[in-house]
Amino acid sequence: MKRQAAERRGRRAERIAALWLRLKGYRILGERIRTPAGEIDIVARRGRMLAFVEVKARDDDIGASAALEPPRMARVARAANLLLGRYMAGCDGARIDALVVSRGRLPRHIEGVVDGDWA
Repeated sequence: MKRQAAERRGRRAERIAALWLRLKGYRILGERIRTPAGEIDIVARRGRMLAFVEVKARDDDIGASAALEPPRMARVARAANLLLGRYMAGCDGARIDALVVSRGRLPRHIEGVVDGDWA
């Protein structure tokens, strides 16, 4: 039962994140995209910038930010690399973002959470 509740909470957070990104002017290109390297929660584009977005839902900002640990973000980067060919057309750049959804707070969009040459 606990796993089902976590799955529902994660899907709700992803819906909130997609809405938040739309309100910020992003176009959602894909959601919950599976690759052999892992899953990308949201692929979005604003202007000529492509964003692969990892969504984290926790009770507070500290818990959500802590969930963005380097091994997890490295998996997101590997998955994003596999998807670049599918989504990069017409874009000047790509980055990996995080969107933190916490109770009682507005979502927090963190641009460029992965440093270096992941692409």
